[in-house]
Amino acid sequence: MTTPKALLILHGKQALNEDVRAAVQARRDLGWELAVRVTWEGGDAQRLVNEALDGGYTHLIAGGGDGTLRDVAEAMALAKTDASLVLMPLGTANDFARAAGVPLEPGAALALLDVPARAIDLGQAGGQFFLNMATGGFGSQVTANTSEDLKKVLGGAAYLFTGLTRFSELKAAYGELEGPGFHWKGDLLALGIGNGRQAGGGHVLCPGALADDGLLDISILPAPQEVVGTLLTLMTDGWGLDNLFVRARLPWVEIKVAEGLYINLDGEPLKGDDLRFTALPKALRVHLPVNSPLVVQTDDLLAHRK
Repeated sequence: MTTPKALLILHGKQALNEDVRAAVQARRDLGWELAVRVTWEGGDAQRLVNEALDGGYTHLIAGGGDGTLRDVAEAMALAKTDASLVLMPLGTANDFARAAGVPLEPGAALALLDVPARAIDLGQAGGQFFLNMATGGFGSQVTANTSEDLKKVLGGAAYLFTGLTRFSELKAAYGELEGPGFHWKGDLLALGIGNGRQAGGGHVLCPGALADDGLLDISILPAPQEVVGTLLTLMTDGWGLDNLFVRARLPWVEIKVAEGLYINLDGEPLKGDDLRFTALPKALRVHLPVNSPLVVQTDDLLAHRK
C-alpha cells in the first residue's frame, strides 16, 4: 500500500505554532508522510510548490492567510498539476476559507485530506490568478491600509476599525464595466469580482458566488450622494448594503475605464494595466467540506445561472 504523501507550505510567522505542530504529528501518526516547508520571502511559495511537484507530492497544504493561499493556488495553477490543495487558514481574515466552511483549527483543517478533492474555478487578471476575490474602491483601500500590528491586536475587526478611522478619506471612484450582456458605468464606492463571497475580514460582497460554476460574481456599490451620506452608519451596522448593490454573474468582465479605482487580487495590488477578469473553470483541485456553501451541491447550477 502506498503511503499518502503531502507537503505543508507554512507561512514563516506560523513556524512556532504549537497547534500546527500537533496537527502535523497527528496526521503522521495516521500513516501520512507529511513534510513541512516554511516561507521566508516573496517567491518562496511558488518555488516550494514546484519543488513539491517535482518531488512527487500529490497533496499540498497552504498554511497561512489569504495571501499564502493565493500564492500557493497560483503556483499550482501555473504548473497545471493534478495535485490537490488543502487549506489551513492561519491568517487574520481567512475570507475564502471561512466562506467555504473550512475549519479554522489546524487539526480539523488537515482532516480534509480525507475528503475527496473537487475541481474549482480560479479568477485571472493581468496574468495573475486569484482564488477569492478582486476588490476595488473604499473596501480595497481599507484592506491595503490595515496594519499588521493592528490585525494582531484586533483580528478581523481591524478592517472595520481602519475603515471607520479613515472614513473622512472616502472618495468615490469612476468605472465602466462591460461583459457578456452587461454594461455599467458611474461613480462607485466598492467593487467585488468574486469567485468567493467575502473580503476585507468578513465583508460579504458577493453573497451568491460559487467557486465551481465557471462564473465570476460582479457586485458594484454605486455612489450617489445619499449612499455616501449613510455609509458610516451602514459600516457600523455590519455593512448592511445588500439592497444597494448592482450585481451580475459573468464568465468575464472588463473595466473599460477606471479613475481612482485601485484593484486588489486577494489583498494583493493588481500589477499592470490589464483590467480584464476571467473565470478559469475547474482550474484547481481543492479539498473542501462535503457541504461547503461555495460549491454546487446537487442540481443547483442551472438555478444559479438564471
